[in-house]
Amino acid sequence: MPLTPIDIQNKEFSRSIRGLSPSEVDEFLNRVAKDYEELIKDNIAAKEQIAQLKEKLNHYHKLEETLHNAIVVAQETAEDVKRSATKEAELIRREAEKDAARIIEDARYKASRILTEHEELYKQAQIYKMRFRSLVEAQLAALEMEDWLTPEEEEVGKGA
Repeated sequence: MPLTPIDIQNKEFSRSIRGLSPSEVDEFLNRVAKDYEELIKDNIAAKEQIAQLKEKLNHYHKLEETLHNAIVVAQETAEDVKRSATKEAELIRREAEKDAARIIEDARYKASRILTEHEELYKQAQIYKMRFRSLVEAQLAALEMEDWLTPEEEEVGKGA
């Protein structure tokens, strides 16, 4: 069992003829007891402070672990968001390619249809041109073949 300040104060020594001065011994023991008591109080305070610091340290360890877990979750979430964004971007790109292909196909179809209509109109214009030329040539031929009455002959024909 450790010594206490009271044990030191109450300690009595046996006396001898050539022994120590009792007042000096008592004074010294009182000083030792005071110093020892002060050391015990400091030791108790230090132990309490150590306990508090250990408690704070545990708190900070828990906080550190929580922050570490939060960082890990944030990193995982960021990776998930990145993967989702990549997938969504890929889907958007595919849809855009499909839309572009459809638009190009529609444009080709319309261009083909317009080209066909143009060719048909061109053929009809050529046919109209040939018919009109034939009509004009026929009228011209009719004009050239017909004997035109001269004004004298016209009068004779009226009198007869």
